[in-house]
Amino acid sequence: MCGIVGYIGNRQAAPILLDGLSKLEYRGYDSAGIAIYNDGEIGMVKSKGRLKVLSELTHDGATLPGTLGIGHTRWATHGSPSDTNAHPHFNSDKSIVVVHNGIIENYLKLKKKLEKHGYQFISETDTEIIAHLLDYYYQGNPLQAITKIMHRMEGSYALGIIFKDHPEELYAVRKDSPLIVGHTDGGNIIASDVPAVLRYTRDVFFIENEEIVRMTEESMEFFNVDEEPIAKESVRIEWDVNAAEKGGYEHFMLKEMYEQPKAVIDTFSPRIKGNQIVIEELGMTDEEIRDIRKIMIIACGSASHVGHTSKYVFEGLARIPVEVDMASEFRYRDPILDENTLVIVISQSGETADTLAALREAKERGARVLGIVNVVGSSIARESDNVMYTWAGPEIAVATTKAYSAQLAAMYLLAMKFAQARGRISDEEMADMLEDMKALPAQIEMILNNREKIQKFANRYLAAKDIFFIGRGLDHAISMEGSLKLKEISYIHSEAYAAGELKHGTISLVEEGTLVAAVLTQKSLYKKMISNMEEVRTRGAFVMAVTVEGNTEAEKAADYVIYIPETNKYFANSLAIIPLQLFAYYIAVGRGCDVDKPRNLAKSVTVE
Repeated sequence: MCGIVGYIGNRQAAPILLDGLSKLEYRGYDSAGIAIYNDGEIGMVKSKGRLKVLSELTHDGATLPGTLGIGHTRWATHGSPSDTNAHPHFNSDKSIVVVHNGIIENYLKLKKKLEKHGYQFISETDTEIIAHLLDYYYQGNPLQAITKIMHRMEGSYALGIIFKDHPEELYAVRKDSPLIVGHTDGGNIIASDVPAVLRYTRDVFFIENEEIVRMTEESMEFFNVDEEPIAKESVRIEWDVNAAEKGGYEHFMLKEMYEQPKAVIDTFSPRIKGNQIVIEELGMTDEEIRDIRKIMIIACGSASHVGHTSKYVFEGLARIPVEVDMASEFRYRDPILDENTLVIVISQSGETADTLAALREAKERGARVLGIVNVVGSSIARESDNVMYTWAGPEIAVATTKAYSAQLAAMYLLAMKFAQARGRISDEEMADMLEDMKALPAQIEMILNNREKIQKFANRYLAAKDIFFIGRGLDHAISMEGSLKLKEISYIHSEAYAAGELKHGTISLVEEGTLVAAVLTQKSLYKKMISNMEEVRTRGAFVMAVTVEGNTEAEKAADYVIYIPETNKYFANSLAIIPLQLFAYYIAVGRGCDVDKPRNLAKSVTVE
């Protein structure tokens, strides 16, 4: 959500800001703006719409000369998308300018206070309060003014700030919203995510909560909220720069679907030693694993669907009870956990606000927390007791594909490791499962290479109003992700249901021509699923089935069948989700949707 870039150095700032913001478009936004200090004044241009509008208004930055600046792409929270509500925001005399990611929860209280002191507001945003609040406390010392507002603001924020009185300084602040800084050739840069800086530096500092950075062209100083200097160490980013580019594909989403075999290999291969699973970063002995009495998996969106799949895998293999919680609800149900509970939090970005808040709640209640994240050095990675990385590389499209597949692979490994430590799986069974796991990348690639058939089928449903996904057991978890992929990028109403629940209300929505996607990969449930498929088909539904090769019985109850290769029953999600990703992608493309940046959505959800 939102994107921040700032630069101070010996190069023109505006082109760098625009370039950095272009690398953050995947985060989701509805307006953009930049502010540049030059010759005693701060110039600003901002506009509603895509970044290309801002680039055209500034002639790719040429109309805003200067070597100090901040830029922003806004995802609307307070105030509708508009030129006025777009960031950056000034104080009254345009001597302080601010960009902000996050939400100031007590902004109304602060606004009333400022209005009593004569401050006037021109936007509907909570961010404008920050600019005026800085003005209120500023007495010539930027650091002092910043710490004062930090003591008074509630909520989350990452800030980039310029003071006209200090034209050789750029300030950055962070609380519960991601922010990184790095030294470039001839200057320093700030950003809300790694892709924005990869072109300029590989060594970055991850700003912790309630930390402040003061930068000049040549220096970088860090302070805590008490204005005390602190020391920090940089982290080397090993991502390939080209990984954040389309590489000839029409969309990032399609490119990332084709990167799934590699993401799966890179996630599991370093952790398989012969017929043993070695997860050193787990930091748990076999005895400690045996002491675990319950696992709670906490996540949002697609990551929560990984959790639902993992519940079946952990309970089936390791015989440990598993609860799956939506992160946004976890803190509000007074959860029961203790030192024998392992909490697993899953997040691609490692910055998901609800998941991060749930992590902190779990730790306060005495549970051990394991983070499954894709971004090295992210907040969840740093705050978890242990972290297991999914080596998917940068994922740019808002709708996750390869990060989802990498998360599945990581959770398979964990479940198998736990089963082994608890004596629930024989050496022979483990060897067979590892062979099936090693076969997954080639099987995924094979399904991807048959995408033309799915594209042709998808073209028949471009005008669909409602599409339902059904499945039982683990197949229901697959259905939830397939449904989410479709709705988030095509804007077609879609829902996933446990197939056995159809008769309890949902079947009343099925009418002539309704498409129902049925997932049946679990042999023990084939007969029941076929009965459910017949139920909707007799009411006029057109049934698309995703099933395992050899299950020809599905053809009797389905109008169109997509076959996936046979694999271990617990790994079925890794294969069955691929045709559903492709189906969603081609429907969205056919409807002319912005596949990589769907409306109203953001890649990194950093507000609650």
